[in-house]
Amino acid sequence: MARELGVTSAQRLEWADSSAPQAAVQDKMKRYEKFADEIAGLIRSGVLAPGQKVPSVRHASRTYGVSASTVFQAYYLLEDRGLIVARARSGYFVREHVQRALAEPEIARHDAQTTEVDVSELVFSVLSSIKDPDTVPFGSAFPAPELFPLPRLARSMAHAVRDMDPRSVVADLAPGSHALRRQIALRYMVGGMPLPVEELVVTNGALEALNLCLQVVTQPGDLVAIEAPAFYASLQVLERLKLKAVEIPVHPREGIDLDVLADSLARLPIKACWFMSNFQNPLGASMAEDKKRALAALLAQHQVPLIEDDVYAELYFAAQAPKPVKAFDSEGLVMHCSSFSKSLAPGYRVGWVAGGRYAEQIERLKLMTSLSASVPAQAAIADYLQHGGYDRHLRKLRHALESQQHAMLAAVARHFPAATRVTRPSGGYFLWLELPEHIDALKLFQLAHAQGISLAPGPIFSATRSFGHCLRLNYGHPWTATSEQAMETLGRIIHSL
Repeated sequence: MARELGVTSAQRLEWADSSAPQAAVQDKMKRYEKFADEIAGLIRSGVLAPGQKVPSVRHASRTYGVSASTVFQAYYLLEDRGLIVARARSGYFVREHVQRALAEPEIARHDAQTTEVDVSELVFSVLSSIKDPDTVPFGSAFPAPELFPLPRLARSMAHAVRDMDPRSVVADLAPGSHALRRQIALRYMVGGMPLPVEELVVTNGALEALNLCLQVVTQPGDLVAIEAPAFYASLQVLERLKLKAVEIPVHPREGIDLDVLADSLARLPIKACWFMSNFQNPLGASMAEDKKRALAALLAQHQVPLIEDDVYAELYFAAQAPKPVKAFDSEGLVMHCSSFSKSLAPGYRVGWVAGGRYAEQIERLKLMTSLSASVPAQAAIADYLQHGGYDRHLRKLRHALESQQHAMLAAVARHFPAATRVTRPSGGYFLWLELPEHIDALKLFQLAHAQGISLAPGPIFSATRSFGHCLRLNYGHPWTATSEQAMETLGRIIHSL
């Protein structure tokens, strides 16, 4: 695959410095970071339980063959990430998160129904609530801009634009910058999914990629299987294209209900599926690999294409990146869409699709619609991926998000009703809350907005306006006294309803 991509020995060494294969990335990680990740893995898996003492510095140093200073640095890092806490003269202990007493939501299993989609007015009213910079952005769809290396990206843009080959500006219009597609293909190769550069089409963010995919495989009036709850933009796209939704329930931990999907595919003329298999928005659910494999086999059986929205894939908290359904697709039915907006460059609007058997049709449709994504933005990101230390940035970003998740979960436990149910995703930056059934999330949204707090009410995530007592909160912003005060205010409003 490296030969197919035209990678020289020097380029492989150069790439290993930034967009490196997982083994190379691990080699570049400092020793204390590796050790911290090992302990974090034991905590997430439950081997080290809440309240349990982690190995003493002396014991860890002797057992793992690392210096005492390495252990101390690792434990300081785990403290910063909110995973352990130091107790005077006692050592380090796994943090006892009060929120563990809160149960997870239970998405009710139901038969899929065909639904006309009409949610845009409701969605627009919610989105308008987060325009004020003084509003607490719990309803935002993006993490905080300060978490991204924007000054370093600006230097990459200046360098890349200065050295840009004028001929490539025209030659790469519809499929996108060859340099950027090559870097993306290399990252697919790292994940165990070698694919040709020619399968990739660069788009104006992931949303354009998703739109193009849907238009390639559907006509107005067709049925499309989506998640319930679903990312509200998917509902707006269906509404605009005059497509009908078939809602498939999603479990907050396990992802899409394959039994309901199988029944729906057998009964209904579904033309496409639009799912998120990793850190699903809004639930944060991730499918296990065996379920992803089963989903790919089910779609192959019915020859139904999958539009896989995987924009949060890089924001995982575990040691290894989760594989997409695309990794188990042997027939080219999966169109894998992603973006740099959530992991590197919000505002640059650079996404892509690995289009499988539909790649040529997607490229032609791109040519007929928006022609090209921003050439300078593509050049900047390609340069950054090659020279900027993307994996180093991602590690810092993941650690920040995990710490912020712990802070928000603890605040939910402190301030919200005891009957509140909340998800605990292993990546991304959203929590889904199921409040007591008498709570009207739309009314809560209005009352919170009046107090300068935004949130995303459950009904905007459903074609049938379901989830009326649910809401999505964004923990993608640094946790401050203002954040804590906003959660206290939300809790007080909820208790008053």
